[in-house]
Amino acid sequence: MEKIMQEKISADHLLYVSLKYTKTTDVMLNLIARWRSMIETAVDRLLEKAKKQKKLKTIPLAPKLKIDKTKEIYKKNKEIIEAMDLYEFLKRVDKLEKTRESEFRKHVTLKVLDKGEWVSIDMDKLKEYNEILERFINAVRDVL
Repeated sequence: MEKIMQEKISADHLLYVSLKYTKTTDVMLNLIARWRSMIETAVDRLLEKAKKQKKLKTIPLAPKLKIDKTKEIYKKNKEIIEAMDLYEFLKRVDKLEKTRESEFRKHVTLKVLDKGEWVSIDMDKLKEYNEILERFINAVRDVL
């Protein structure tokens, strides 16, 4: 849990300090990478816990299988499911076509082409994602 919290603190710093002053999409991409790392660590801990409780025989190695198993085991926990859906999107962001808008300005926006639609990631969207991840971390804390 400590490693998850360290990642969360770093991500919060990127969101509330670095992004506030630099206003670049590179900081947004670093924040997304930090969130992915945090979620991966949390998923590993959740699967380890499930294995100890004999809900799982072996922990899968492939990231997609880890997500699927986590969704299957914790299907009643909507915060975990919601975070897994967000995680799948965040994993795709690196590989997607991106455009940058209003860099170094108040309304800096990273637009990504996901499944044929442009998704705008701006400060409001990042704060929305942060709320989802706050609920996820609280859910993980309750499970562990």
